[in-house]
Amino acid sequence: MNFYAVIIGTEILNGRRVDKHFDFLKNELAKYGQELFASFVIKDDVGLMKRTYKMILDDKEAVMFSFGGIGSTPDDLTREVAAEVFRNSKPVTHEKFKQDIINKFGNEAYPHRIHMAEIPPNAELLPNPVNNMSGFALDRRFFFMPGFPSMSHPMSSEIIKKYFSRARKKYRYTLLAETSENTLIDVMQKLPENIELSSLPIFIENKPNVELSLSGENKEEVKKYFDMFQEELTRKHIPFKIS
Repeated sequence: MNFYAVIIGTEILNGRRVDKHFDFLKNELAKYGQELFASFVIKDDVGLMKRTYKMILDDKEAVMFSFGGIGSTPDDLTREVAAEVFRNSKPVTHEKFKQDIINKFGNEAYPHRIHMAEIPPNAELLPNPVNNMSGFALDRRFFFMPGFPSMSHPMSSEIIKKYFSRARKKYRYTLLAETSENTLIDVMQKLPENIELSSLPIFIENKPNVELSLSGENKEEVKKYFDMFQEELTRKHIPFKIS
């Protein structure tokens, strides 16, 4: 699966708040051998939200964690946008969620809080362990949660554990070489698509170095191509060490 994070909040982009979702989600997925495919921090802007969601929907392998915008204030736009993009519909009232809101807030549920129960059709509620104001899921692939980490992080953990805790095992080999990336590009171009390459240039004592890492699901294949880099470095008398 391709895991996406969509972090909605103008207050993050203008510096009033610091994002805490990216690191959390990255680390939580890593517990089960999964990794993020992409992460977006975007404004509370209808057009931008639609374009972002549509791009993710077009990826047949996508799993999305969307944080923020499901409250009851005018800048909470996620419910309506999600209904349009993922269901080609307007939001509909989820009766159980409506009753949860009434049970918690009584008369103060009206006139505004009650609108939190208007979510995309055929959505599944995601329990909120803090205040029972649920998030929602679509097709068990697209998950919408509050922007508050205290609420959304336990919700995300439960989702990942329940649906995505079984990942294919990956093997990784890494080295640090006393050279620039340019030295190894010819070898890099020989890698097949199923071998993931990470090349990170580093300056150590003002000298170019490169940290090169290969990963894949076939241990022998990854090791074969990793050996190619070692052979090239040895042939050119370039010092390196295995990390």
